[in-house]
Amino acid sequence: MWLSVESRQKGVAVFSNIVVGTDGSETAGLAVSLAADLAKHHNGMLHIVNAYNVPTRGVAVVQAGAMAADSGVSAEVLKAVSKQLLAEAAQSTDGAKVETHAVVGAAADVVISVAEQVGADLIVVGSKGMRGARRVIGSIPNTIAHRGPCHVLIAKTA
Repeated sequence: MWLSVESRQKGVAVFSNIVVGTDGSETAGLAVSLAADLAKHHNGMLHIVNAYNVPTRGVAVVQAGAMAADSGVSAEVLKAVSKQLLAEAAQSTDGAKVETHAVVGAAADVVISVAEQVGADLIVVGSKGMRGARRVIGSIPNTIAHRGPCHVLIAKTA
């Protein structure tokens, strides 16, 4: 069992607050599954996070210079989609205690922010994006591994 000396004396697991991000993909599902197993093993709380971006509304130029308002998807619709994705992820956790977080922003920033807010002991991320060009130009797992406020476990998902 992963317990520090102090935690063993108190009977408290080190990983009592675990944060995992998901975009609904199969590889993210593998990270959620691993995080759920850890949360159950440590009787901890699993925080599943989905970051979404609201497109800016602007003015679109149409034929002959006429202008029309951009008909982008509303923030309410995007939040509802995010919450539905999180509900599906939460159902796959096989009995872990779960809280979900649908938050506007860049994925790495949102996961780190939620980890700070909930006092996370561990962030679980998938390995997708850790190799090749995405690693060079910046990947979510790489950013979280370097900027995370706690332990970061990179699950072998890709």
